[in-house]
Amino acid sequence: MADYPLPKFHFQVEWGGTKIGFTEVSGLDFETEVIEYRHGASPEYNKTKQPGLTKYSNITLKRGTFKSDNEYYDWWKETRLFEEGGSTGSTYRRDLTISLLNENHEPIIIWKVKNAWPTKIQSTDLKADGNEVAIESMEIVHEGLVVQND
Repeated sequence: MADYPLPKFHFQVEWGGTKIGFTEVSGLDFETEVIEYRHGASPEYNKTKQPGLTKYSNITLKRGTFKSDNEYYDWWKETRLFEEGGSTGSTYRRDLTISLLNENHEPIIIWKVKNAWPTKIQSTDLKADGNEVAIESMEIVHEGLVVQND
């Protein structure tokens, strides 16, 4: 059997809502910030570099717009209730699991997202001469990303 790179079009997202298909997931990246330091008596005329805090990008989820489906907006509303004192801090946060699937629909790479909540909802754009599906997107922030590559 030939060893090919994995295709990226077969994936699923478990996001704490109903099971729906997403058309795109982006922002599954993170970076370690660099701490630079040099003490005044150092014989080296350069800074040392060491790992600092990890920074996670926001994740964007896109999907088709469906009639009578307000799950994106409802989740975002939960964050507004928290700000207004109507909810506890943990109810609007969710752990997400994003899986790249093989041809047997089994996960082969899994991204586990910790304590996610929506920071931005974007409705579809409208275009009189357009010939595309209406797509809505949600940008989420989170507090950690773990990658499992089996």
